[in-house]
Amino acid sequence: MTYEEFERRVGSIILTKGGNCPVTPVVKMLQGKWKLQIIYELCIQSPLRFGELKKALGPITNTMLTSALRELEADGLVRREQYAEIPPRVEYSLTEKGRDLLPVFHAICQWGMKYIP
Repeated sequence: MTYEEFERRVGSIILTKGGNCPVTPVVKMLQGKWKLQIIYELCIQSPLRFGELKKALGPITNTMLTSALRELEADGLVRREQYAEIPPRVEYSLTEKGRDLLPVFHAICQWGMKYIP
C-alpha cells in the first residue's frame, strides 16, 4: 500500500477488529531511550559484540544495554549468538524482522533531514 492509499484509508484501519490500534504494539516494542539507537548501530555494522555496542552508544550502562538487548531479542528484532569459546564470545545482529524496519528508519531520516536543521 502506498502512503497516499494509507492516508486515505487511515480512518478505517486505525482500529483492528479487536478494537486495538496496530501501531501501539510497535511503539511499545521500540519505546525506550536506547532501543532505536541499538537498532541503528546494528544497521550500520553487524554483527557487534556487547562491548562494541556499548562503546558506540556512549553513556549507556551495562544494565540498560543488557535489558534493551533482551527485550529486542524477545520481540524478535535482534539475534544473540553465543559461541562456545574461552573467553565466551557473544554477537548481536538484526533478524529479518529487524531488518524489515530499515525502510521505516529511512523514512524517519528523510523526515528529519527535511524538518530538523
